[in-house]
Amino acid sequence: MEQKTLVLGVIGADVHAVGNRILDYAFSQAGFKVINIGVLASQEEFIRAAIETAAEVILVSSLYGHGEIDCRGLREKCQEAGIGDILLYIGGNLVIGKQDFSEVEKRFKDMGFDRVYPPGTMPEVAVADLHKDLKF
Repeated sequence: MEQKTLVLGVIGADVHAVGNRILDYAFSQAGFKVINIGVLASQEEFIRAAIETAAEVILVSSLYGHGEIDCRGLREKCQEAGIGDILLYIGGNLVIGKQDFSEVEKRFKDMGFDRVYPPGTMPEVAVADLHKDLKF
């Protein structure tokens, strides 16, 4: 079976590396080729890594609450770079304060994300979604 490639990283000024390593391990163990760009990653770094590796998915993590700000315009930048149809996943503490997750999810889907995960989501949930979305 063909190995699918995903770009994984922590966006913006976020330095939460432990969750990133856990996700890297979980996705690698599930059979994905993981291109982990680490923490403090810009939108451009995600896009560049996706283009260079012909990735099928960009998976953004954010734990410091500024994901909404850091991710604005990402889908549009992907389109400008010629990878507008790439799957975009995001998860973590995406906003500051207690907010209804269904509203947070809607905002991120309106920004072009295909899947949005709340804090505490187990990696197996995203692995199952990847299998559905990538049809393998």
